[in-house]
Amino acid sequence: MRVLVTGAYGLIGSACLARLRREGHALVGAGRAIAAAQRRFPYARWIEADFARLTNAGAWRPLLTDIDAVLNCAGVLQDGVGDDTRLVHVEATGALFDACAQIGIRRVIHISAIGAERAGPTGFSRTKAEAEAHLRQLDLDWVILRPALVLAPAVYGGTAMLRGLAGLPWVTPLIGPASRIQVVSIDDVADTVAFVLAPGAPAQASWELAHPHPHSLGEIVAAIRRWLGFAPQQPIRVPRAVEAVVTMAADALGWLGWRSPARSTAIAQLAHGVIGDPAPWSAATGIKPQSLDELLANSPASLQDRWFARLYVIKPLAIGALALFWIATGAIALGPGRAPSMAHLSEAGVRGALADIILIGGAVFDILLGLLLLWRRATRAVLITMLAVTPVYVLVGTLLAPQLWADPLGPLTKIVPMLVATLFTLAVLEER
Repeated sequence: MRVLVTGAYGLIGSACLARLRREGHALVGAGRAIAAAQRRFPYARWIEADFARLTNAGAWRPLLTDIDAVLNCAGVLQDGVGDDTRLVHVEATGALFDACAQIGIRRVIHISAIGAERAGPTGFSRTKAEAEAHLRQLDLDWVILRPALVLAPAVYGGTAMLRGLAGLPWVTPLIGPASRIQVVSIDDVADTVAFVLAPGAPAQASWELAHPHPHSLGEIVAAIRRWLGFAPQQPIRVPRAVEAVVTMAADALGWLGWRSPARSTAIAQLAHGVIGDPAPWSAATGIKPQSLDELLANSPASLQDRWFARLYVIKPLAIGALALFWIATGAIALGPGRAPSMAHLSEAGVRGALADIILIGGAVFDILLGLLLLWRRATRAVLITMLAVTPVYVLVGTLLAPQLWADPLGPLTKIVPMLVATLFTLAVLEER
């Protein structure tokens, strides 16, 4: 069977892609940016599919040529730069379902979420519910899968944050530590997808995928910490005022393109709880869901897992520190550092208008780089630019003011660790 998988390089999509390959299906992966996916999953044929532009059935039809079944794994958590929950979950997803009905693709599997409700607490849950309702009214062999918190060897979004929290030293700060959450293994999700694509599988069914035993958020983080091999430590409830500040900051960063799992949608969904009834799913498929302890035991933590847990919080700190460093150096050069900078230029024979141009131009450039570093779409290019221009600054500084190498405060010497910090940040920038 030729299966189109949307959101195919995401956490759930990529696991399902690998599982369906083992079943012998011919696979077509779809996503917004497919260059890296083509290298990671060469066994699939890849097509560009930007849900922001595929908002009517006619736009989808050319992408569905020779497709026998569709697995929709696409979704966004919250509105932000490049993300629109209604556009993705309702308009584009509904158009995909309509196109399937129009050209006769009977089997449609839709990945939704436990807690998708018309009166849900967030735009995410409400729009997910609208997509489900739209699919249910179509004469298709649809299956709606509503997973709980999906745990997998790979992590993204909320699961990445859980691993990062588990890796923090000294104490474990938690927002809503008593929230009740059910988990499900990514393997159980992928097995379910394979099951409903088999001949004679049930149709027009909606199942909630979860292990029946719920856990508190604190219990889940503690289990992950044990899995990582770290010593147990005291969890603390983040004060409400701090929670509000963190959420507001995460929402603001969302408009710069950073999809933080600490945004208001994630916190609201967490407070609402992630609880469903997996009994119909288990009865229909015969799948016995793995418990939290089982799924962690079945995938032992590696050194790389421990690295990720430790580095998760360090990465945003590194980006923020680099941005602040470049903005501050530019501001200092224009303010209190102007006189000594002009003196160094004068000693090197650079005076007058040329000295002003060099000083002001360099300072403004530094400030601009620092600001652009905070814009997610520009971050990689800015880090590369920083790596390129910093050696130039060292060379120019050496030629114009070689005495700075002997300065006890080390203004030139300290550039070396900044280069290393920039290189480190570039190396860990990818999110999936």
